[in-house]
Amino acid sequence: MEISVIKIGNSRGIRLAKAILDKYGIQDTVELILKEGYLILKPVRKPREGWEDAFKEMHQNGEDQLLIDDLFEDEDLED
Repeated sequence: MEISVIKIGNSRGIRLAKAILDKYGIQDTVELILKEGYLILKPVRKPREGWEDAFKEMHQNGEDQLLIDDLFEDEDLED
């Protein structure tokens, strides 16, 4: 894909089509990676983004059960 570099004040920039922004989940910030003669734009995601919705879905499906007991039988918490 070829796009134009446009003047923005004293700098230059590129415009990304809404379809590209939507497809790759780009909102306010991207990470710019310089690698072997290439510029790579990568969407910035927040750590644990979407976890709340995933936990709700797991609960609705009954998939939120502990795999091991919280306490072991021989565990003494008073020591």
